[in-house]
Parts: sequence; structure tokens; C-alpha cells
Amino acid sequence: MITCVVDYTIDPSKISAFEEFAHRWINLVNRHGGTHHGYYLPAEGASDKALALFSFPDLASYERYRMLFGQDPEFIAADTVRDDSSCVLRYERTFMRPLLPE
Repeated sequence: MITCVVDYTIDPSKISAFEEFAHRWINLVNRHGGTHHGYYLPAEGASDKALALFSFPDLASYERYRMLFGQDPEFIAADTVRDDSSCVLRYERTFMRPLLPE
């Protein structure tokens, strides 16, 4: 299993747009072979950080999903929410492997 951790810097004044963007990506990951573990948003105080975690069985499965970026209309529509609202200022993607309880 490979887990993608996306560390976002967001515009806190545009949290509702970010939530719409996030809901769309949760559905897309789950429909295209992955398991989305959710988005983690600021809960208290002023913060511009958010995280997303999702997993695929292996890197090849993730790469098949990535091939849909810029091609599939639903993927394009999800990114349009982000781009039109400017709710995401920047992000960094890291791939990790989970160490789970035995």
C-alpha cells in the first residue's frame, strides 16, 4: 500500500471553497481505486494548514488514477473549484507507506 499525504497551505477566508474541492476529490479517489482517509482542516484558531490522506494498493494503481488528471471532466471540474476560488495557495505531496498494527 502507498499513502499520499498532501500538505496544503490554504486561504482561511475561502474554507467553504476548499471543502467543496475536498469533497469532490474524496469521491474521485474512492471511485478510481483508492481509499480516501479524509481531509483534516483547521479546528481552532487562525490556521492556513490542511492535510489530505489517501491510499492506493500500489504505485501502479496510483499512476493509473493520475492519468485521468487533465483528461476526465470530473477531475477538471474539481480542479476548477480550486483554481477559480484560489482557496489553495500551495501544496506538497509526499508518498508514505503505513506501518499498521500487527
